[in-house]
Amino acid sequence: MTTPFPFTAVVGQDDLRLALLLNAVSPAVGGVLVRGEKGTAKSTAVRALSALLPEVPVVPGCRFSCDPASPDPGCPDGPHEAGGGAERPARMVELPVGASEDRLVGALDIERALSEGVKAFEPGLLADAHRGILYVDEVNLLHDHLVDLLLDAAAMGASYVEREGVSVRHAARFLLVGTMNPEEGELRPQLLDRFGLTVEVAASREPDQRVEVVRRRLAYDDDPAAFAARWAEEEAAVRARIVAARELLPSVRLGDGALRQIAATCAAFEVDGMRADIVMARTATALAAWAGRTDVLAEDVRQAALLALPHRRRRNPFDAPGLDEDKLDETLEEFGGSDDDDQDPDPGPDGPGGGGGQPEPDDTPQGDGDTAARPEAGENGQPQPSGAGEQSAVRASEPFRTKVLSVPGIGEGAAGRRSRARTEHGRTTGARRPRGALTKLHLAATVQAAAPHQRARGRSGPGLVVRRDDLRQATREGREGNLVLFVVDASGSMAARQRMSAVKGAVLSLLLDAYQRRDKVGLVTFRGTGADVALPPTSSVDAAAARLETLPTGGRTPLAAGLLRAHDVLRVERLRDPARRPLVVLVTDGRATGGPEPVALAGRAARLFAADGVASVVVDCESGPVRLGLAGQLAGELGGTAVTLDELRADSIAGLVKDVQRRAA
Repeated sequence: MTTPFPFTAVVGQDDLRLALLLNAVSPAVGGVLVRGEKGTAKSTAVRALSALLPEVPVVPGCRFSCDPASPDPGCPDGPHEAGGGAERPARMVELPVGASEDRLVGALDIERALSEGVKAFEPGLLADAHRGILYVDEVNLLHDHLVDLLLDAAAMGASYVEREGVSVRHAARFLLVGTMNPEEGELRPQLLDRFGLTVEVAASREPDQRVEVVRRRLAYDDDPAAFAARWAEEEAAVRARIVAARELLPSVRLGDGALRQIAATCAAFEVDGMRADIVMARTATALAAWAGRTDVLAEDVRQAALLALPHRRRRNPFDAPGLDEDKLDETLEEFGGSDDDDQDPDPGPDGPGGGGGQPEPDDTPQGDGDTAARPEAGENGQPQPSGAGEQSAVRASEPFRTKVLSVPGIGEGAAGRRSRARTEHGRTTGARRPRGALTKLHLAATVQAAAPHQRARGRSGPGLVVRRDDLRQATREGREGNLVLFVVDASGSMAARQRMSAVKGAVLSLLLDAYQRRDKVGLVTFRGTGADVALPPTSSVDAAAARLETLPTGGRTPLAAGLLRAHDVLRVERLRDPARRPLVVLVTDGRATGGPEPVALAGRAARLFAADGVASVVVDCESGPVRLGLAGQLAGELGGTAVTLDELRADSIAGLVKDVQRRAA
């Protein structure tokens, strides 16, 4: 067995370590979501935590880890008699992003069902994680069907399996820990709220600390056992402190004054529901126990808010997580000190135990501030000349709700929530002979195929004689995600501020919709002498909003370069993710300048999309009393359609894309 990296040897990351330790003291806190850039010891710290947890008493032979002191009366392996039992180390079960539904919740034991003719349940990862840790690395990439199952189990503390004639219920209470890189996209709000605490981690910018990180990692890689032995004393001390804090936890008093501060803080930051209040109360209590106290202080409440509220603060996906600490301090001061039995309500600068626990505050709305406001103040109705030099970025107009955009036909199932697709997960629509390895058995169809041949195969016992030719693969239909690629003309002819503001607002609106439907969105811009991939295909709404907000305009209009760059982006994406179907939205006035025969070259580039059968739409941004209709001609070359810029507002853009899809069908 591989020796894990010691928890106490992790350099820095005080917030992360404190959040994990508080959950070790009080699992009722509800787990931790760790957000941060790659290479910041997120997974290392989580995997090291399990070695610090006290051993778990279990009923011998029970696959569902029943507590011998109070066994689950509905345990599938039961009934168990109270008393006795054995102890084993706490488990940390890893849920792979690509796991199947059967692997997570369990399923009918197909081998025993077919060979012995009996119903037998094979437990999944939720049963393994009961009374332990369920760890999901890159949790934001988890498929929606697995997210739904996790939500059900986390809400009820039990897993219910109703499938293939099997009806099973078993306890599933676990500490949910997830790590994610926000660059890969955000987490669904429902699952986000299920994490008790959240921390932001980043690599240190201090050279001495970075040197120590490298030194310890190299020492561990050279000899893991020797490195772990050097930290054994520190590990034992932390383990003993966790046990002591658990024993002290029932004696910790949460006074009315602290409760008022918790309620006032949650109300001040407009968090939804009451879960935040409960999590803050449990976290503050765990902080007091970790510090060896029996009273919750104002500093515990402050620390709990910094850990429990950033991901629950009411915000849209374009805002960065975080809390305004000045506002937090004002709220705690206003509602503190009214309970005679409570301690000093003034919040301390750091949490107990040296944990820190203060995420980077970032409560400034996207695009706010002087850099975005100054260009607006200097307009005064003066038009920008076509072909002018680079001009500063303008702010996007207010995003709006869009209708569902869907690609025609049935795709091959890039996981999402938009267009119809044949997927590994979804409703079963039929059965077929497997092509290659069998992944989803259609039990009824398999039994029907094998049943007529039982006498000829000499069946004499209760089992069913099944051969390879009898197996049937289940065919399922669900929803897929798509790639919406925006190709935006940012040249001088597009520099009118109201025009670009509306374009950015429409793109942000579809980005928000893509975030909710698990799509990818990309952005290609062209101006001056070439085209740039301003945003490679991604699901990260935060990154997309930031790129759009800073998009400058000005220069000539290399339309062909923009189309060719977009075609190249789709070609590469098709190699990376061939199942995801694209939709191209070209935002331009149709003009093409710069280089020899720019209009003819743009037409040839557009015909590449038509030849590949890519659905497309041209948003005509041409203005003025005299219009050349170049965008409409370009749409014809693309095999798509064109609309004016005014039709981007509200439901118009969604209706347009649906029209394009009907024509493509």
